[in-house]
Amino acid sequence: MEQNEAVNGVVKEAVIEAVLFTMGESVPLEKLANVLQLGTEETKTIIRQMMSDYEKGNRGIQIIELDGAYQMCTKKQMYEYLIQIARQPKKQVLTDVLLETLSIIAYKQPVTRMEIEKIRGVSSGHAVNKLVEYNLVCEIGRLDVPGRPLLFGTTEEFLRSFGVNSIDELPQPEPEQVEEFRHEAEEELEIRMKV
Repeated sequence: MEQNEAVNGVVKEAVIEAVLFTMGESVPLEKLANVLQLGTEETKTIIRQMMSDYEKGNRGIQIIELDGAYQMCTKKQMYEYLIQIARQPKKQVLTDVLLETLSIIAYKQPVTRMEIEKIRGVSSGHAVNKLVEYNLVCEIGRLDVPGRPLLFGTTEEFLRSFGVNSIDELPQPEPEQVEEFRHEAEEELEIRMKV
């Protein structure tokens, strides 16, 4: 076994696999590189090769990348078999209100509840609290202004749930859609002002 294939006599892939399996959540690339005593690029190359090997090997697990961190998880195709063994997990239902609020947070983050309510035009406290409860949104700090309102952003669970590796992968609306949304908002504002 060559020196660059092992860390203290243990194969690097085995170290990565053991860490990801044991942690059960995503582990930042930098931490994995530190454990392996390697640079981040070399560590990323090893992980990407492992990801490819898992995919080719018709395995029930995979390694996914979540915003610069990696996690071992079950492939989606295995879900039906898992529910035969385990109790069916509770699925959270995202209503239109929750989806609208989540969209605002995802695209505008970090964002305060007041900013969300300004965009939506209605109170959003309940929707934000539900999204926090579902672990799709979390408090990520406070705005440095009087009153220090909470700032909200999306979580890794959001990335997993929507099948994206980072916020940068969210679809961008077409310019025509943006113009249509602006026009609808103006019409709605005019109606509200008349009432």
